[in-house]
Amino acid sequence: MRPFNVPIKNDVTEQNRAIFDDLESKLGFVPNIYATYALSDNTPARYLSFANGKTSLSNKEKEAINLIVSQVNGCVYCQAAHTQLGKMNGFTEDQTIELRKGTAGFNGKLDAIVKLTKAITGNRGVISDDVLRVFFDAGYTKENLVDVILNVGEKTTTNLLHNVTQIPVDFPEAPTLDRTEPQTV
Repeated sequence: MRPFNVPIKNDVTEQNRAIFDDLESKLGFVPNIYATYALSDNTPARYLSFANGKTSLSNKEKEAINLIVSQVNGCVYCQAAHTQLGKMNGFTEDQTIELRKGTAGFNGKLDAIVKLTKAITGNRGVISDDVLRVFFDAGYTKENLVDVILNVGEKTTTNLLHNVTQIPVDFPEAPTLDRTEPQTV
């Protein structure tokens, strides 16, 4: 067992208590991963600014990215959280599973973004021209590419935090899949 306890409101700074109150009012609770960010005095505000910044991507595209990144990185916390958030953004349970496997046969444009994201995440940014061409052929732009890369970084940060701390998952468990291998095409 890792020696990380999830901080509660009384354990954190006044600044982080305000963030906990805001999260509680928006989500109904403070997810353990956000509370764990509060082990640092400054990280919750910094992370939330990063995660909630403006982007050229839709919420559905961001959730597709979050699902495949979390699968490739083996983060069970984020797989669970983004399965729920994916459903809240219009995906079915089966679609969240398909996205975590690295495809989106139900939507060609999402398929291109998921395959690009899988390749970026799994290969640490070293991808083939073919993967990039498919992404652009699907109608995405260079701005979208930069926003995908930023989203990968943001989600990887949370994946790493959970994978290191192993704090309890406080979302319904996502279906177990084999870890997804990177796209090499």
